[in-house]
Amino acid sequence: MEKTLQEEFVSIIREELVPAMGCTEPIALAYASARGREVLGCEPEGIVARCSGNMIKNVRCVTIPNSGGLTGIEAACILGALAGDAAAGMEVLERTGDQERARAGELLKKGCCRVEFLDSEIPLHFMIVLHASGHTVEVEVRHTHTNIVSITRDGQTVYELTGEAAGRGCFTDRSGLTLETIKAFADEVELTLIRDVFERQIRYNMDIAYEGISGDYGIGIGRVIRESYADGVVTRMKAFAAAASEARMGGCDMPVIINSGSGNQGIASSVPVIVYAREKNIPTEKLYRALAFSGLLTIYQKEFIGKLSAFCGAVSASCASAAAITYMTGGTIAQIKATIDNTLANIPGIICDGAKISCAAKIASSLDASMMAHYLAMQNKEYEAYTGILKEDAGETISCVGYIGKVGMHQTDREIIKMMLE
Repeated sequence: MEKTLQEEFVSIIREELVPAMGCTEPIALAYASARGREVLGCEPEGIVARCSGNMIKNVRCVTIPNSGGLTGIEAACILGALAGDAAAGMEVLERTGDQERARAGELLKKGCCRVEFLDSEIPLHFMIVLHASGHTVEVEVRHTHTNIVSITRDGQTVYELTGEAAGRGCFTDRSGLTLETIKAFADEVELTLIRDVFERQIRYNMDIAYEGISGDYGIGIGRVIRESYADGVVTRMKAFAAAASEARMGGCDMPVIINSGSGNQGIASSVPVIVYAREKNIPTEKLYRALAFSGLLTIYQKEFIGKLSAFCGAVSASCASAAAITYMTGGTIAQIKATIDNTLANIPGIICDGAKISCAAKIASSLDASMMAHYLAMQNKEYEAYTGILKEDAGETISCVGYIGKVGMHQTDREIIKMMLE
């Protein structure tokens, strides 16, 4: 493939596959609050968080890491303003201590933070306003979790982002992503360019998977899957991926490597591939290439859907995992496409009703469907074009599903948010 395109793909991987603690939406609020506190220069006396519906949906049911079990937008904003280290990015709450947690509890009881609904057409959109000593700082974030587009202090602009990053939330062009170019990149890239990314992904995401299996999080779905289903590689893939998600949603303070702004998508697009490779003694080089394939295929699918929507991202990430396993085990491009089509012929309708511990179950179900799609594809079994929403080419099917998720399910998203708020 062209060198310029290869460099772009490396840049995309480094932009998207970054560490984050906990669910990314409350962490994004904490990050913006920490950034606002820096500009304000002191502890805020009051905070207003104006959040889009999707932000509200994805914060209300998850435990914030390093918080002592706190949940909610108010807690995330207060902790970020008190203890957040904005330089740590999506690990902003890593250094939160007992003193900050105690103070956060006091401010929560006083009602220091107020939440307002932001009626925005941008799913990931919020503003954090901090007040103290007669001064006001406002931080606005759009499109991606740490994409601060403006900071003002007392109405004066301190920082403003312009250009494509302000409009889309990313710095690297994604238009070169196709199934064919993703495969070419995975085949040809010099591993020294990406090895460190995937070494860290394997270490972080498997560490939290083991923690989820052995720890006390949620309903213990990982252990139940292992104990209740027939022993085999698919059972272990589902168990470890679900356990990692449940730990993350349950407040575990271990970081994960995210994908497309989501820890669950980062887990679902990597842990099953890693478990499969270890079970089948697949060489490390092949595993790295398969992880690159899976990571980019997840990003490619999410380009059509968007960071937040009513469409469950576990479907996209699990589809990418199974396609990567087809790739890793020597499947042809036709068999890879068949894996994608077989998955999307089956489960393109799982809704996202917010981040919570039951996301782990959706990951397990999506992996079950995508691995069935893989086994069908490896026997050259594929649903024909125009069966339901399937198109002539897998790339067209991906764009079609993306359109449904972003545009077709827009009203569904509104109804889900309305129902949750009621």
